[in-house]
Amino acid sequence: MQTLLADVVAISPLTDHVHKVILKPQQPVSFEAGQYMQLVLGEKDKRAFSIASRPSQTDQIELHIGAAGADSYAMQALDHLRQAHTEQQQVNVEVGLGVSQLRVEGERPIILLAGGTGFSYAKSMADHLAEIGCERPVLFYWGVREQAALYAHDEMQAWANSNPHFQYIPVVENAPQSWTGKTGYVHKAVMEDIVSLEPYDIYMAGRFDMIGVVRDDFINHGAVREKMYADAFAFIK
Repeated sequence: MQTLLADVVAISPLTDHVHKVILKPQQPVSFEAGQYMQLVLGEKDKRAFSIASRPSQTDQIELHIGAAGADSYAMQALDHLRQAHTEQQQVNVEVGLGVSQLRVEGERPIILLAGGTGFSYAKSMADHLAEIGCERPVLFYWGVREQAALYAHDEMQAWANSNPHFQYIPVVENAPQSWTGKTGYVHKAVMEDIVSLEPYDIYMAGRFDMIGVVRDDFINHGAVREKMYADAFAFIK
């Protein structure tokens, strides 16, 4: 883990409730794809966020912060970042945390499953896999409640088009009639597409209650528990 100071370079909206934050660390940052960072608000107040940028981007850290509600965990962190940006102050961050980072060795196909802003966790791994020229099959499932929440839809389509082994499957829970893609719960779409999950390495990010359900359903669908990765596992039964 690295502890360092960073400038808040930019904060921009991706949707009504999701913001992209760009941090510029004082020194080159080191992390693995799929690890997260903590924004230090106080000695005993540290807010965890997935890193959306890829490891080769040592001069910046990209975050996607979904924040709604004035007193929410994420909104308080976002307000802290906004204040630092306005006052041109640096923020304290701890980078390179987590145990669910991408395992690049091996030949097993990969499923990246993201719910909502869990997208940032999977995006870092997807971009890294593209950068290193991975030829393992990679299925990227991104589930959202509303179609408007697919803020990186075009970017992920381009990612899938960059490699014949990559597939991007967006899933909208409350889809309009004009939506021609998959609907419902994202992990249900995975199980509809794949007969058995036994051959796959599976990386997951989303709400803790969602990840608990997905883990159990996937195991019942053949997934190997030791080949499933989510930092949420440390916080759920």
